[in-house]
Amino acid sequence: MAKHASPAKLEIDLQFASTAIEEKVLALASQLAIKKWVKAAVQLNGLITLRFVNAAEGKKLNLAFRAKDKATNVLTFPYELTKKTVAADIIFCLPIIQKEALEQGKAVKAHLAHLIIHGCLHAQGLDHESDQEAKKMEGREVSLLKSLGFANPYSPV
Repeated sequence: MAKHASPAKLEIDLQFASTAIEEKVLALASQLAIKKWVKAAVQLNGLITLRFVNAAEGKKLNLAFRAKDKATNVLTFPYELTKKTVAADIIFCLPIIQKEALEQGKAVKAHLAHLIIHGCLHAQGLDHESDQEAKKMEGREVSLLKSLGFANPYSPV
């Protein structure tokens, strides 16, 4: 009997810098919900690792990889991208996400969902360096978020 390759799939790994961060993230959204958001944005096979960090780790990574001496909301590290597969680490700085949501008058859960979608699109090669790229990426984000029950993150509150 011939062996059949197992069906390819997207593996999603969630990591938390501390128990406190894990508790805060999971109070916003379950692991199942977070994985659903990733799967909505990524139709490729492979591995996406989401790591939730504090401001100190976020600042350290942003300085090391982008030469910016401050924490940022999301950092995407794509390692592999083909027509069928993707591999990336996406880092989320929870204190920055919470602060931005408050400043923007948005629910933290909705802002988190937006940034997860945003990071996943970066992992697949989308960018917002030019106006044309930004328009394409933002349109995709709005469409995906709407399909998941979230409002347009770019609409004024």
